[in-house]
Amino acid sequence: MRDRDPEGRPRNARPRDAYGRPLPYGSAGLPRVPDEYAPTTEQALADGRRFLEEGLPFNAHEVFEGRWKCAPEEERELWQGLAQICVGLTHLQRGNGRGAATLFSRGAARAQSYGGAYDPVGKAASGLTQDSDPGEAIALILGKLPTGNG
Repeated sequence: MRDRDPEGRPRNARPRDAYGRPLPYGSAGLPRVPDEYAPTTEQALADGRRFLEEGLPFNAHEVFEGRWKCAPEEERELWQGLAQICVGLTHLQRGNGRGAATLFSRGAARAQSYGGAYDPVGKAASGLTQDSDPGEAIALILGKLPTGNG
């Protein structure tokens, strides 16, 4: 069962490891992106890039999910796609290549449909496979991710 706040909204109170796996309550875990995080495009890109540089694509996924929830309607597919690509990277880190490939495909399609500065991200993600090296895959996506409002 998922944690809920006093108003009944889902919350992410459970600690997680570096790969986003849930840990037992009371464990240290890594700092989490707050549920109420609602970044601008520039902030989401900066924070997402920082987490990818640190090898933490699960946290980057949470950043992009935060933007997805507050973005204008016409941008939501893009942010959902970037979040899916980062979950794919997380699955690679966890050894779930099949799940990674599925998410790369979904996320790549969304990023490429948005186009512009995000098309190279989608193209890079669509070239990743279940056998891709996690570190190399993270570096590839990071290298294609825009640094500012794209």
